[in-house]
Amino acid sequence: MFGLFAKAPAARRDYSDCSGCSLCFLVCPMWRDRHDPSFTPEGLAKALQCGATASALAAPLDACSLCGACDPVCPERIDLSGMIMNLRRQLASSAAPSRPAVLDDLRTRLRRDIIAGSAVSRSAPVLLPGSDLRTAPALLARVQALLGLTVVEDDGADISLALEAGVEIPQARLQGFLASLRGHSIVAEDGLLLRQLRRWLPGSQRMGLGAALSSRTALRGKLGASDLYVIEPRAYHADHERMVAYYNRLQIETGCTLSLDLQRIAIPAVAQSLSQRLGLVPGDDPGQANWILQGSKATRIVVETLADRAAFERVSDLPVLHIADLAGSLK
Repeated sequence: MFGLFAKAPAARRDYSDCSGCSLCFLVCPMWRDRHDPSFTPEGLAKALQCGATASALAAPLDACSLCGACDPVCPERIDLSGMIMNLRRQLASSAAPSRPAVLDDLRTRLRRDIIAGSAVSRSAPVLLPGSDLRTAPALLARVQALLGLTVVEDDGADISLALEAGVEIPQARLQGFLASLRGHSIVAEDGLLLRQLRRWLPGSQRMGLGAALSSRTALRGKLGASDLYVIEPRAYHADHERMVAYYNRLQIETGCTLSLDLQRIAIPAVAQSLSQRLGLVPGDDPGQANWILQGSKATRIVVETLADRAAFERVSDLPVLHIADLAGSLK
């Protein structure tokens, strides 16, 4: 498992380098949903090249799910996800009237004292379960037992939401959180947080929860040719080259079908806008999960996140399992 831990990312370029090749259209959930060039990473980059402001781009910035699929397909190696997150920071700092109360509540959370967790040995690998997994304590306990990790109380869920919304993270909050992780190998359920930890803690060992679980023999051996395996896209795309190799091996060894397109990009099963993630508007796009299922002959769906499990349960009658549930009874 430890060979899967991520390395520091290579330097990326910025929007001024966009050549207009439109390759990002092919993988973008916004484009699939709207077929409007302004709702694409290229559209945002070209608008910035022409002097557009963040406020003028508010609609596509809100619609982006930050799935990260555009980053590995960009031939100019532009940090497109980073570009969108930076524009969201500009919008949030301008106190746009659409969601001030929600952002103010988040700012209040970030200013609170750092959560005091139990002492963790400096050599112990730790698990950052994220807000979704904490809502399922039985599943969280199963994950912990399978991986043998220490679950830390301060998992940075407020920091992840701040990254999503573009809210400034107080340095005291961020540095306190990072200090609690230095010296540990980290497994994180939240792919966006994992992406940032690669930048904030470049010398540490980090990996996504899905890869950590699927590397376990007890779980890997339960996958078969009739399974559709759905990859969490944010952690996958943030470390695309190594994750392609890892999941290719998983497919060869188990025979399962992966939620990858022909460019080896993970198709998101959930593509929520920022407003949806903040709880300001209901639901998400069921078309993404349906798109993955098109032409599939799978008899079971195995997912890496609870959000994906819920998405497939809404659109399919097939059994949908979180990968940790493949272990069966842990008695």
